[in-house]
Order: sequence, then structure tokens, then C-alpha cells
Amino acid sequence: MKINEKNLCAYSISPTQIDKEGYLLKKGEVNKSFQRRWFVLKGNLLFYFEKKGDREPIGVIILEGCTIELAECEDQFTFKLLFHGGGGRTYVLVADSQESLEEWMKALARASYDYLKLMVNELQKQLDELNGGYP
Repeated sequence: MKINEKNLCAYSISPTQIDKEGYLLKKGEVNKSFQRRWFVLKGNLLFYFEKKGDREPIGVIILEGCTIELAECEDQFTFKLLFHGGGGRTYVLVADSQESLEEWMKALARASYDYLKLMVNELQKQLDELNGGYP
């Protein structure tokens, strides 16, 4: 799928619903130090900006096909986004508290298509049971 960068940037700052936003530390891919970045989660897109209020994101992470795990790291409140398959990058992120860590991990886990599909199936099953087993 081809993504139009201009449209993606416009979407990142549009007034559409934000699922979660806030500062996290992000470990660089080349420069291995942690940088403080403003993250905005919209659906299954995780945008990150240099600071809150910036008009253009530094990057975007498409969350499909990733798993969210606690990181075995010396820093507290560290988690990672792992992309499986060929050449998948791992993003290492640090929250500022245990509460923030849990909120981010839950929000990111809920952002995937697989989670939504699972929820729809579960709700359909509950609806079928309420209707006495009749679809």
C-alpha cells in the first residue's frame, strides 16, 4: 500500500479522535540515546513529534503486525513494539510512571485490527447468546 505523506501529515494534526497522547522517551535507531517525543495514537497509527503542538510528525509507526511487550531493561517503565517478519524494527519506549506505562500498553494493544476483530467476534457471540442462540 502506498501512503501519501502529505495526507498522513494532515491526518496527524486533524481534529479527528485521539485514542491516546503524551510524552514518551524513544530510543533512536542510529543514535541509541533516548529522545523525549510527543506521541499521538489515532487508530492503528502512532505518530511522534519533536514536541507537543508541532505541525508535522517526525515519524509514524503503523501498528499492524506488532506485539507490545515489557522490555528487559535497566530503566523502569520501559516497553517495546516488536515487528515480526523480515527486517522488522523494534521500538523501545519509556513512560514516566507505572500508570502511564499500563495505559500506553493497553491503548497500543487495542489499536490493532486483530484486537478489533476479536472484540467484534466476542460481541457477536454475546449477542447470539442474548437472542437465544439465533443469529
